[in-house]
Amino acid sequence: MSDSPIATQPDVPAFVVPPANLVPASGYPAHMAEIPASRMFLIRDALGAYKARFGPGAVTYDASQGDGGASLPGVPAEILQRALALQLEHGSAYDQPFGTAQFRKASAELYWKLDPSTGWSGDNIVFTQGGRDGLQKAYAAMMHLGAQEIGSVLVVSRVPWISYNWGPYAVGLNVMLAPGRPEQSWAYTPEAIRACVETANAAGRKVAGIVITSPDNPTGRIAMLEEQAQLGHAALDAGIPYVLYDWMYHWITESGPYDLNAFLRLFTPEQRDHLIIIDGLTKSLGASNIRAAQLLASKQVVRFIVSQSSHSVIPSFFAQAVAIAAYEMGFENAARTIIEPTNRSRAVLKEKLTEAGLEFISGGGYYAFINCGEFIRAGGLPDSEGLLKYLGAEFGLAIVPGVYFSAAAADWIRFSYALDPALTVGACDRLLAGLRALKA
Repeated sequence: MSDSPIATQPDVPAFVVPPANLVPASGYPAHMAEIPASRMFLIRDALGAYKARFGPGAVTYDASQGDGGASLPGVPAEILQRALALQLEHGSAYDQPFGTAQFRKASAELYWKLDPSTGWSGDNIVFTQGGRDGLQKAYAAMMHLGAQEIGSVLVVSRVPWISYNWGPYAVGLNVMLAPGRPEQSWAYTPEAIRACVETANAAGRKVAGIVITSPDNPTGRIAMLEEQAQLGHAALDAGIPYVLYDWMYHWITESGPYDLNAFLRLFTPEQRDHLIIIDGLTKSLGASNIRAAQLLASKQVVRFIVSQSSHSVIPSFFAQAVAIAAYEMGFENAARTIIEPTNRSRAVLKEKLTEAGLEFISGGGYYAFINCGEFIRAGGLPDSEGLLKYLGAEFGLAIVPGVYFSAAAADWIRFSYALDPALTVGACDRLLAGLRALKA
């Protein structure tokens, strides 16, 4: 409670914190742009016109989604059954804001196999109620512990995941798109990172952090650990206090998951205190509605998040139990029904797109990013949103317009291959037929 004298007078209103600690008055919410609802949940409506014409039973293909729990088998029943048994053993009382010691132990020892020499252990892990919950908590930590001011800057790639634009903005961060070019898959460069810091400083703003995603959403580009570390070093050297690595898709690659111990060793112990890593079950296990993710960071960041979480979101145990059960099984085996068909679909799609002579990006995760600019212009369409409507109505195919992510990708589409390979082939055939018809 406040140590202000007024707080000792029970009949007088009193602030909870001393005057020096009050949040400064600011009218910034009144000047914010309206945060739009994600259009990702509306894209399937593009198929409505097709079914209206050809009947509700008409065959359609959804290459728009990023939900392996919908398009692939999702979490195996045996994992859910084991999670239920764990829940029954555990009971339904409140857990700690970081999750449970049981989850921390399973994550540190069975999943990451953390080497004590890195200085990281279960105490560096916070369970979060899905990836978005983890990201929001990370944004708050970066702003409060790093820049220490509302209105500071979060740097993202030139073509970012849609929620990277708006999730940070909702908590008071201004999002800056880094320089990037399509011929380099809009990848960060050290020079681009330094330019962002210089631009922010010239505008009188501090940079709170940067987000590096691999495999990337939406482009599918994958960066090896050495490249990710190089970018992290460039960010830290430029004065960015926190580097957030989003690894939600890292199991879904031909090269296998990232080695966290090897990655941490690419930084000094002091630099590791400025790293935040997000991972979870949403993509690799198809556990979208389980809402199970984890955040790894320095003990200072963990303490901040745990303190804040004790007044906000305390994660459910069942979501942790699903993760624990998957880790006990051996995660590669647990996630096999998502990883294997998605990797096979990627190979099939690459072959077909290459044969068709299309420019595309596809390294890992769920997505290929395809340049459809010549077809958009041939059909007189305004941008890739027009292509979405056309493909949905005329060919029964849903994709995600690149323009939804960034104006820089107005000619591109995101094509999801988190599907059985036969469905990926069918969806790709519809795409190629639709594109050819625009030039006929």
